[in-house]
Amino acid sequence: MSYVAPQDFVEQMVATGEKKLFMSTRDTLIRSFMGGAVLALAAAMAVTITVSTGNPLVGAAFFPIGFIMLYLMGFDLLTGVFTLVPFAVIARRPGATWGGMWRNWGLVFCGNFAGAFTVAILMAITFTYGFSTPPNEIGQAIGTIGEGRTVGYADHGAAGMLTLFVRGVLCNWMVSTGVVAFLMSKDTVSKVVVMWMPVFLFFYMGFEHSVVNMFLFPSGLLLGGDFTISDYLLWNELPTVLGNLVGGLTFVGLPLYLTHYRTRPERRRPAPVEPAADEREAAPVA
Repeated sequence: MSYVAPQDFVEQMVATGEKKLFMSTRDTLIRSFMGGAVLALAAAMAVTITVSTGNPLVGAAFFPIGFIMLYLMGFDLLTGVFTLVPFAVIARRPGATWGGMWRNWGLVFCGNFAGAFTVAILMAITFTYGFSTPPNEIGQAIGTIGEGRTVGYADHGAAGMLTLFVRGVLCNWMVSTGVVAFLMSKDTVSKVVVMWMPVFLFFYMGFEHSVVNMFLFPSGLLLGGDFTISDYLLWNELPTVLGNLVGGLTFVGLPLYLTHYRTRPERRRPAPVEPAADEREAAPVA
């Protein structure tokens, strides 16, 4: 395994955030659209496997395939840019601004939603033979997920909202660990192994991922789930986005930045002191 030392991959993490910050609007939207679409397909596959086998562990084990593939192809997820992009600004990279960061986050959110929603429509068509029949077993399972993770939280009031937020935090703690793990090695096999582990954990534990939910909940609405768009936004998507932001920054980005970037040797080493003019004149000539 071609392991990359923390000081080196954190330097690359900041550089990657800088590249994403300055990416064109067109490229940002295309890459985020495809990222949302690929992850949505992976979620559909995981639900299909879970329903077919009756074992959620098997579905969770295969879900990371989509996550790994989209990063190998250079696509973007909101959860990833939450962790990477701010540090281009914090590290004071030339031209990096907070406004540019918000622009990137907004574009990636829109692109991810468009990609995930496109797959939601396509999968709803396959689950219902073009909306000509009731949803099949897999479609019914997706509708149930949408109900349990919207009105199910609402039934618990403030405690449900807190639980939803914390699950969003825990989710991006794991997912952003997978994003950074992409930078921890140089060969493809090693990247696949280290990315698979935290993503498998988040999916199996039922944590809340904003982009996965951009597929699951619109799909549930299309397939007759007993909840509304306002239920989806208030009791899932918006708190999940906030939790994902806090989780990625607090538990992944900041600890790595503070301990491996801000304190790297070249930053701690004092700058050489130039001798005074009279000292240079008095110095012996070799």
